Amino acid sequence: MSTLGRYLGREIAGAVLFVLIGFLALFAFFDFIDELEEVGRGGYRLQHALAFIVLGLPSHVYELMPIAALIGTIYALAQFASNYEFTAMRAAGLGRAHALGELAKVGVVLALATALVGEVLAPPAERLAQSLRLSALGTTVSGSFRSGLWIKDAVRDGQGAVERQRFVNVGELLPDTRLAKVRVFEFDREFRLRQILLAEGGRFTPPQAWTLEGVEALEFRNDARARELLTVAVDRRRYPSISWTSELTPDIVGVLMIDPERMSAWSLAQYVSHLRDNQQSAERYEIALWRKVVYPVAVLVMMALALPFGYLQVRAGGIGYKVFAGIMLGVAFHFLNGLFSHLGLLNMWSPWLAASIPSIGAFLIALAMLAWVDRAR
Repeated sequence: MSTLGRYLGREIAGAVLFVLIGFLALFAFFDFIDELEEVGRGGYRLQHALAFIVLGLPSHVYELMPIAALIGTIYALAQFASNYEFTAMRAAGLGRAHALGELAKVGVVLALATALVGEVLAPPAERLAQSLRLSALGTTVSGSFRSGLWIKDAVRDGQGAVERQRFVNVGELLPDTRLAKVRVFEFDREFRLRQILLAEGGRFTPPQAWTLEGVEALEFRNDARARELLTVAVDRRRYPSISWTSELTPDIVGVLMIDPERMSAWSLAQYVSHLRDNQQSAERYEIALWRKVVYPVAVLVMMALALPFGYLQVRAGGIGYKVFAGIMLGVAFHFLNGLFSHLGLLNMWSPWLAASIPSIGAFLIALAMLAWVDRAR
């Protein structure tokens, strides 16, 4: 890397880091104000609130990195312009393509760091934060129905064909992903009810089984005698515990504990696959998965969008005006990301399109602004 490239990279990376720390402090303060309302409930104390806020910082880093990259790059370039350094760089042969290339080198590093935080650090930290909070408050997670969470499951043969269908009702999901008040309704291929399992609770025993405790099993037999009498024979048994094999895992069941946007791409891919296998709607999670793929690239797009501000001289506005413009652009990008995710879900758009439109639009705006400043100078 050239001396000019190292200088640009160092100044821009420092400005981005400075902006990111400022945003993190601001969001941590807002989170702290929100959590103060919960302090004192159950066993929730100030130390729990502080731990919850700290564990939420990786998620904020992931969400704020594109905005921080935009504002930090604008600030660094505006500083260069105000000191006429950018003019000297251009006179020394720093063309538009060369400048984009130097920004891209810094942007790739920031994009990789964003992807790493979003995949490795943020999801487990978010899950631990929610678990800590729920444990301290003494509450549980339940579904959108009063009866709890409903999940579709299947039993497959060696070739992967569905032998039996299951509908699993989880009354409560405990913070450590244990289950409480479990009901399993199992149907055969003709959708005739074959078995009902009523369990007080359950815990996962790898690789693909749950230990259900306090189980009452109702087995429905459709034998010849029962068909002759137009009845169904029922066998009722009780077990202290049974091993129950299922495609469900704590990662799938624990989806309710964190928002899809804060899950890892791997967990999202697993859950999307599970929903597809069971012929359920997966659009929301597919859009979240594509956002995970596209979001780190948005860091590069935001830095490209910041480059035209370096060509604007001091007479076109001071550093404050440019930074304010960057904040407005960053906020608009953030809200458009959420808006197009919802529009894509409502209008049944292709998931990759709904997740990519804001980044594509921002990149086209960046190219248009670069062309404009190139003609204006």
